[in-house]
Amino acid sequence: MKHQSNYILARLRLRHFLIMTMAIIAIHVSQPASAQVVRTDDPALTKIDIIEHSGETIPLDIKLTDETGQAVVLADYFSENKPVVMVMAYYTCPMLCNLVLNGVAQTASDIDWLPGEEYRIVTVSIDSTESFKLAGEKKANYITSMGRPEASSGWSFFTAEGNQSRRLADALGFQYYYDEELKQYAHAAVVFILTPDGEISRYLYGIEFTSRDFKLALMEAADGKIGTTIDRILLYCYHYDPNAGGYVVMAGRVMTLGGAGILFVLVFFLGGFWLYEIRRRRQTAGRIDCGRTQVTR
Repeated sequence: MKHQSNYILARLRLRHFLIMTMAIIAIHVSQPASAQVVRTDDPALTKIDIIEHSGETIPLDIKLTDETGQAVVLADYFSENKPVVMVMAYYTCPMLCNLVLNGVAQTASDIDWLPGEEYRIVTVSIDSTESFKLAGEKKANYITSMGRPEASSGWSFFTAEGNQSRRLADALGFQYYYDEELKQYAHAAVVFILTPDGEISRYLYGIEFTSRDFKLALMEAADGKIGTTIDRILLYCYHYDPNAGGYVVMAGRVMTLGGAGILFVLVFFLGGFWLYEIRRRRQTAGRIDCGRTQVTR
């Protein structure tokens, strides 16, 4: 009987693993422009989806509890011209949530921007049974793994009542379901980039995020109000391609920028040469006038 129970449990875990794996693959190979990112005949997988609501504003009156047990509202974390990276997850997730959060932590460690300074990271649990203490433990683990303790004020972990987290997930287009057999949530791998006003700007899919895509998405969400001049030039040269699932170089803009650079160099050197010639002629004319004066005397 014990062997039979272990066999059934193993089958359930394998089924959940396959669902999660197929969800990740479906997100990467699907066409984002068609909105529905999961394409499969498996009835379970039809409950996992991302319906993009780009340009729409999420409700900022959603009630949350932070990792210290303090009751807050989502609006408190949208201000000061800082874009927001949002992750919908749950803290007892055995696999996919950890992979997504690991990817966010790794990228946040790789870039020179600091959560709390140039942008914020917000993680909201979809499991209403989880406690704020569990959220606090999760936060401590990720801040430690980043090796940047100063990021603690910029990465918040929340819990919420079921209707509040579901309302937020629906606004983001994040469709998930609870697997009664495994007692786990099934969901897709995605990170949401929002403007300081709570408008959905970009969806970054998968469990790993390049530093370039991460920074460009944040700059775009902040309308270019964060980053250096070089960062803004990069943003001008790149464009988000939904088919590629990331930012790609726009050849036309690169050529325009290159042409402007060449023109600047020509104007700089030709202008310098022109000013040199003017000074040289004035000096020559001055010496001639001086010679004439001496002869007259």
